[in-house]
Amino acid sequence: AAEPWPENAALYQQLKEDQILLSDNASSLAVQAFLQMCNLPIRVICRANAEYMSPSGKVPFIHVGNQVVSELGPIVQFVKAKGHSLSDGLDEVQKAEMKAYMELVNNMLLTAELYLQWCDDVTVEEITHPRYGSPYPWPLNRILSYQKQWEVRRKMKAIGWAGKTLEQVLEDVDQCCHALSQRLGTQPYFFNKQPTELDALVFGHLFTILTTQLITDELSEKVKNYSNLTAFCRRIEQQYFEGHERDSSAMAARSSKRSLLR
Repeated sequence: AAEPWPENAALYQQLKEDQILLSDNASSLAVQAFLQMCNLPIRVICRANAEYMSPSGKVPFIHVGNQVVSELGPIVQFVKAKGHSLSDGLDEVQKAEMKAYMELVNNMLLTAELYLQWCDDVTVEEITHPRYGSPYPWPLNRILSYQKQWEVRRKMKAIGWAGKTLEQVLEDVDQCCHALSQRLGTQPYFFNKQPTELDALVFGHLFTILTTQLITDELSEKVKNYSNLTAFCRRIEQQYFEGHERDSSAMAARSSKRSLLR
């Protein structure tokens, strides 16, 4: 039997208006979508030091009862242990396929977001450094930004992305969107009529890309080329966010994201 979900469950992320970056906003929205799909209410709390509060150093994280869990994968497992699952109805082959597509999204879309934020020099100077360091005084704001940049660029080097051009990264995003578009087809969700963790993850990233103002529109244009993916984002926004608590809605995310990266 499902354990009762506490009314004071909270999700922590960075400040919406001034600080949070594209990749963290996408990850946070994916978790919010997953919990909405499970019909588990959550209050979104924005903290300048959310990244440093997280047990894994990554956002978002949830505080439920006396438990603190960060990132979508562990949160899905935590929620499943409490008796709530979106993918119980899938057979083993479908579950393996779902995991493969989730890996694709994390390996392509999330990595592309991180690349854009920390490896594209214009974006780094105009957007990432000012936002990332915004809660802190000089010179701490610059020190923390450069530390994070070094960390992300080291990761990019390790996975072979450091030498990529922006055009190559955008091509990777297009290939990922093409694969997702083909898998979705004309279905409402990736596995027909019921949403799964994959739907929450894809929504988090695609919706954030579509509603975030960057230096150019090249990234969002890649998503807009696939009408079934944009319709999918609208459908989830309408079904799971509109009319819900304003603070945790994708609409609120959208209004803040108009200025997210400017």
